Amino acid sequence: MAGRVHLIRHTESVHNIDHDFNCLDPELTLLGRHQAEDLGRSFKFSDEVGLIVTSPASGKGVTGGAELVLDPDLQGHKALPCDTGSDCRELDKIFPNLDFSGMATGWQAKEGLYAPHALRERVKNVRRHLAERAAALENHERRDIVVVTHGGVMSHLSGDAGIKNLPRVGWRTYTIEHGEDGSVVLAPTSQLDSGQPDENYRN
Repeated sequence: MAGRVHLIRHTESVHNIDHDFNCLDPELTLLGRHQAEDLGRSFKFSDEVGLIVTSPASGKGVTGGAELVLDPDLQGHKALPCDTGSDCRELDKIFPNLDFSGMATGWQAKEGLYAPHALRERVKNVRRHLAERAAALENHERRDIVVVTHGGVMSHLSGDAGIKNLPRVGWRTYTIEHGEDGSVVLAPTSQLDSGQPDENYRN
């Protein structure tokens, strides 16, 4: 039996507060760091997660049995500096325990596949890769996949425009299905599996 896919919105960053969208790859606020820590403790499917896939700008080391994959296709879909990641050499200095060797050169340049107009193609790639990764986990004890990305990307990935209005670290759960044309789609599960907003988190 295939596991679930949990789409999680990234935690609060500096530009979410000061609205300076010209800040390159803004850091998390103190609240954002607390949100990430709280989610690690409270996420009810933690023991079932075998893989975490995240935008490279959001990457952080993971413990507890889940593999971490950095996927540039999940980066912010606009060409604003706040949606633009840093060069892998800079990221490697900040996160020396992560492996950036598989990242394509120029992934953060917002050109070609990573240009804003190519989001639909990137989303198809992400869905296809999720299906492949879910199949690889099918016989594992931990079969769920967590995807951490940006609200706008989540809405395209899920086909649910309303998901981008989730609060920081809000999440929803899906299963992987195939359309009649063979395309990969994310089907929402029961609302009981959806993350609930925390009134202490600023949107």
